[in-house]
Amino acid sequence: MDDEPTDLDETERTALHDLQLGIEHLHRGYGHLVAFHHEVGRGMDRLDDAREKLRRSGHDAWADVLRDDLLPAGAIDGRWTYEVVESFADEFLTPAAEFESEVREALADGRRHVTERRQQRDWRERSEGDRQADR
Repeated sequence: MDDEPTDLDETERTALHDLQLGIEHLHRGYGHLVAFHHEVGRGMDRLDDAREKLRRSGHDAWADVLRDDLLPAGAIDGRWTYEVVESFADEFLTPAAEFESEVREALADGRRHVTERRQQRDWRERSEGDRQADR
């Protein structure tokens, strides 16, 4: 599987490259979404700490707002961030990655990074040619 597919035309090669880059960007976005989930979770933990301290210091009404309104509400349209992360992974990232894999399998026998393989080959050949010329 290390060889570059030779039967791809340039449009197919660039389409595969765009698909792979798209998936890579989606994975990066997913990482940012997980980081968002973690940061919101940390913030919620701090709000819960504040709720306890407000209650201990006699501010029951404010503690009740945190307990009843803010903490259980969810971050986006009533959804908690873990639900958003799961939905993104299950409903978008996974199907997109499966699609990319299916196209790559059909066009390039499953080979990844076909553009990079060509660039690697070309640069190595150039280096070898330059070394030969320098001798």
